[in-house]
Amino acid sequence: MTNLPNPLSCVTAVLGLGYVGLPLALALSSRSAIDGQTPITIGFDLNQRRIEELQNNLDVTNETTAESLASSNILYTCSDSDLQVADFFIITVPTPIDNANQPDLLPLCTATSTVAKQLSTRDPSRPKPIIVYESTVFPGATEEVCVPLLEQLSGLTHNKDFFTGYSPERINPGDKSHGLKSIVKVTSGSTPEVSSLVSTFYASFITAGVHQAPSIQVAEAAKVLENTQRDVNIALINELAVILSRLGIDTHDVLAAARTKWNFLDFQPGLVGGHCIGVDPYYLTHKAQSVGYHPEVMLSGRRINDSMASWYVDKVILNMASKQISTVGSSALVLGLTFKEDCPDIRNSKVIDLVLKLVDYGVTVTVVEPWLDSLAIPSSLPVECRPDIPFHQTYNIIILAVPHREFLSHSLYNWHQLLKPNTILFDLKSVLPRSLNPVRF
Repeated sequence: MTNLPNPLSCVTAVLGLGYVGLPLALALSSRSAIDGQTPITIGFDLNQRRIEELQNNLDVTNETTAESLASSNILYTCSDSDLQVADFFIITVPTPIDNANQPDLLPLCTATSTVAKQLSTRDPSRPKPIIVYESTVFPGATEEVCVPLLEQLSGLTHNKDFFTGYSPERINPGDKSHGLKSIVKVTSGSTPEVSSLVSTFYASFITAGVHQAPSIQVAEAAKVLENTQRDVNIALINELAVILSRLGIDTHDVLAAARTKWNFLDFQPGLVGGHCIGVDPYYLTHKAQSVGYHPEVMLSGRRINDSMASWYVDKVILNMASKQISTVGSSALVLGLTFKEDCPDIRNSKVIDLVLKLVDYGVTVTVVEPWLDSLAIPSSLPVECRPDIPFHQTYNIIILAVPHREFLSHSLYNWHQLLKPNTILFDLKSVLPRSLNPVRF
């Protein structure tokens, strides 16, 4: 048997403490003691402010509570020397795209380099370390990008001096019903023995169980497929919404009728942003093109979803024209800026695109975002942003872009306070009462 770490008692380091890494570290820290000793969990992040917030039991992502942080036993650090004691490394950093919609692997390579530095000075008599990647990548990235970098910077040999695995994250930010432990974990490893060990490791705290994939590439492909499938299905419904709008038919009425069939896939139209569904398909299409195949359906779906912000603004302008409301000098209240409801994250938010296009038309825009204090609003956004609705003012246009629970808790009286006699109320998610006569899509 290879000298590998004990998956139930090894020191584990989680690199990257965002939406994925923090819940993972908390789950690891809740493991039962083995032979009287609780397994040690290290939480590492390059952002010193993030580390200080977590040390003070504050999570700005709102994925956990102060009580959970206070009761956990995690060593939070931004010093890579603290990683030296770990035998099991889990990398959970973002994998964004660049301006050309190509994979940006810099965060992944930076985290890999950090681990390689620790491997290079490791006592060879210790158990052989295992590095597991959870970040969403294209099939082959772990073995074609990360492993060569680990070997180059550490001077060690893969599957001899260290081993790797891949277990894709399945976190749904803002979703309190489907937590880490309640979602089946896909696992894989660079050898059959390591694959079994990685599965044992995750099965020790994932109550929903694990699915052991036959290879790392299978696990990588499964993850990128999950979000690509959702992206394509949402694109279909968005295209349907465009067609039905021209026919004067309410899309949500059609969906309500269609979902009465047992096997109908219930997707909703809307803006597709964020750091998962709006990004991950480009990882798969990048890999497809690298092997000489140009994907049609996936890229077509991406084009449709990326165009929806412009389509919504065009509908707003047409409705204004029908009521003889000039765009120049008119006022608009946009409710919500994050990429999804009840989630303090504006990464790749398409609401920003919508706001900027309204500004291009000469509209004066005010944005209300309840999570404002937790967000880094881009300096390129030339509008007023505030955390609460100014009910003492009225607007020509009101757009409910993100249905945060704070917005939906307001009464009909509150909503009427905002409306001028000819105000147009746009409901992008079709969640407002019909008595308000909102424009639905």
